[in-house]
Amino acid sequence: MRSIDVVVIGAGQAGLSGAHHLRRSGLEPDRDFVVLDHAPRPGGAWQFRWPSLTYGKVHGMHALPGMELVTGPADDDRPSAEVIGAYFTEYERRFGLRVHRPVEVSAVRDDGRGGPTAGGRLLVETSEGTWAARALINATGTWDRPFWPRYPGQDVFRGRQSHTADYRGPAEFAGLRVVVVGGGASGTQHLMEIAEVAAETAWVTRRPPVFREGPFDEERGRAAVALVEERVRNGLPPRSVVSVTGLPLTDAVRRARARGVLDRRPMFDRVTEHGVHWPDGTTFDADAIVYATGFRPALGHLAPLRLREAGGGIRMAGTRVVHDPRVHLVGYGPSASTIGANRAGRAAVHEIVRLLAPAAGGAPDGAENTRGNGENVGTGSAA
Repeated sequence: MRSIDVVVIGAGQAGLSGAHHLRRSGLEPDRDFVVLDHAPRPGGAWQFRWPSLTYGKVHGMHALPGMELVTGPADDDRPSAEVIGAYFTEYERRFGLRVHRPVEVSAVRDDGRGGPTAGGRLLVETSEGTWAARALINATGTWDRPFWPRYPGQDVFRGRQSHTADYRGPAEFAGLRVVVVGGGASGTQHLMEIAEVAAETAWVTRRPPVFREGPFDEERGRAAVALVEERVRNGLPPRSVVSVTGLPLTDAVRRARARGVLDRRPMFDRVTEHGVHWPDGTTFDADAIVYATGFRPALGHLAPLRLREAGGGIRMAGTRVVHDPRVHLVGYGPSASTIGANRAGRAAVHEIVRLLAPAAGGAPDGAENTRGNGENVGTGSAA
């Protein structure tokens, strides 16, 4: 068992942001903190995105703190996995973040020495051994936990059923009749691509989709995040930011609506051997069903800490878990966006440095730098 001040789990946008601000506070990788990532290479969840999701189709990618994401016109046609993977690779190198990978985290437990108020540590059990940490930044995102809705008859369908997590592009649906389930950004992107090659498509959503006209300015962004934040403050499962912002009405979306591709149907009541069935008796024969139904936070390794509330969520105060101030969730709920993850990483480190201060020489209340390198945690370049 190895002792460390902070363990960061996950090296996507949120985890790298947290690691960057830990370094700026004066903490050193592998001496004071460690970054663990289960992925085989840099890039976070972006490395698993489908090849047809080119960088030019990505909405709202925000640079990591301290290093701009510089791209040219040629990058718009490259897979986003390549562009962002290369950016994350250079970011880790430039700031010397020394990410340990691939490392699986199986569980996080309290060491039984009285909990956070008594200076107890968190035991982070991994495929690389166990770390005894004073604080934890959890940045595991959602990609590893795709949500599959359940409908009667799914087990008898003779065609193919897949999820966004399995999607590799439209070519595999050429000439087929395809049902796309889901009204989010992934659902519309899948549908518009598949409709170009499929024999016929049907778009099914639980609620009528809301398309957003005009720019998504700072005021709208703050209002959307506030709605998601209110849920996590009350211990409820977070909703995605997209669920309260609506879908951007791009030129591609306008063209697809004009062609009838985005004519939405309500949810079917069951799946049949040959397709789907609605309560009014309507049917659609299908060769494939694609569930673009989103993801849930990948937090199973935190279960031993018993952080969940009766409402099913984790009660948060900013990035901090209310019931255990050693634990910070970044990229969770209101910070589940690239710009939100940057801000959350900075905020988490601000609180963690204060938590560590008594053991690092008794820094005065409010002091952010426990290692004396002259840099302030709160002055990072994240927007």
